[in-house]
Amino acid sequence: MMENKINFIALAAGISSLILVAISFFVPWWKITFGSPANVLVNFSPVNVNFSHSGVAVNIPLIWALNVACLLTLLAGGIILSIYAVKPTKPYSKNLLGFGYNKPLFTLVAFIAILIAVPIVLQAFAGFSLPINGVATISPKGANGSAIVTTALEWPFYFAIVVTGLCVAARVVHGKIFKQPPLPQP
Repeated sequence: MMENKINFIALAAGISSLILVAISFFVPWWKITFGSPANVLVNFSPVNVNFSHSGVAVNIPLIWALNVACLLTLLAGGIILSIYAVKPTKPYSKNLLGFGYNKPLFTLVAFIAILIAVPIVLQAFAGFSLPINGVATISPKGANGSAIVTTALEWPFYFAIVVTGLCVAARVVHGKIFKQPPLPQP
């Protein structure tokens, strides 16, 4: 009789990935406001980026397409990781794990890279730098005025770090506990 094993860490990671996708659609990971009161507002998460100027939404089709691609990739990763979690000893399980665990990891790494790149690019081309998390008064090159900029990393960003940690832990647990026996040599 075959023992039914479940990788509970992978199950938690898969479910948490799906929850992260749902949350990230409505709550940004990073919020930027220009002006006081907010004249320009940018809400940024891998699955939903919103721009508004004076209360009017600005839509950019390329960004929308990238958001949809990221949303579908994260959904697929969460679903596949959950499937793997209930069947970790099947011959195909390592392939499922390999696909599912790295989606939140790559998304988080890409988000952090963008988070670091945006202030550097703005400094190089516009002459001002955004704080990653905080308040600053900016004055672009050649401008006579200045504006207050507020940026904040919101709680879904920190939840994404936890989800990524669970995904990596699921991979490590698989390597240590759910090893496939070697195939017999002829």
